[in-house]
Amino acid sequence: MAGREYNGGMWHLILTRLARPLTRRIGGAAFGVALLALAGCTPQAALLSSLIPDGTTSILLSHLKGTEESNQKRVLELESRKDWDGLVKLAEENLAKDRRNIAWWMVAGLAHTQAGRHQRATECYREVVELAPDEMDGWELLAQSYRAAGQPQQAVRTVNNALRVKDNVPPGLWLVLGQSYDDLARSDLAFGAYRTAVKLDKGLAQAWFGLGRASARLNRRPEFEESVKVLELLKSPLAQELAAMRSVMR
Repeated sequence: MAGREYNGGMWHLILTRLARPLTRRIGGAAFGVALLALAGCTPQAALLSSLIPDGTTSILLSHLKGTEESNQKRVLELESRKDWDGLVKLAEENLAKDRRNIAWWMVAGLAHTQAGRHQRATECYREVVELAPDEMDGWELLAQSYRAAGQPQQAVRTVNNALRVKDNVPPGLWLVLGQSYDDLARSDLAFGAYRTAVKLDKGLAQAWFGLGRASARLNRRPEFEESVKVLELLKSPLAQELAAMRSVMR
């Protein structure tokens, strides 16, 4: 059993989610929603619905009628060539038709992320969380993007904002919270975030590694040894790396 690790691969759900319509009740109104989940190897659920920034409900995402297959093929083609500028252009062309389409904001954000333009990516992900504040995909990607841009405090604020929207956020958000606290040299707070992440997803290798590393820094040997053991059971290469940290413990 291999441990699940969030490695940033976010494209394979494009084909399966690009044009899937769902119906969900929001504020008493039912809406059909066209999905484009771009979380790939992350744990987040697909984006299911969206809200207009002022909080009213009356947005129907584009179903990309007549262009679903061509868009899927185009996205795959551009991604396989690592043509991130081409993906941004494709997203912008579709956003020119409907700027409330969170699917294409996600495409643009992920393309900017892959190109290393993390500030531009955060702008796209902010659009997502403004349009769909009750969905956690955008919050996690926004927090990850802030970390990549060297702004861990902003990443922490982003996760805390997500927790104000929902108290039962997915494990990926707790993972990025722990990583952000690590960036800020707050192993005590990182420990709690990682502990929550592994309670929610016992197969999340990166969270077990973070928990073990925080435990080593805090000299919490039982939790450290537990993390090493779980990573070994998960057959994660992180197990050996974590075990090497025994020498830093008192």
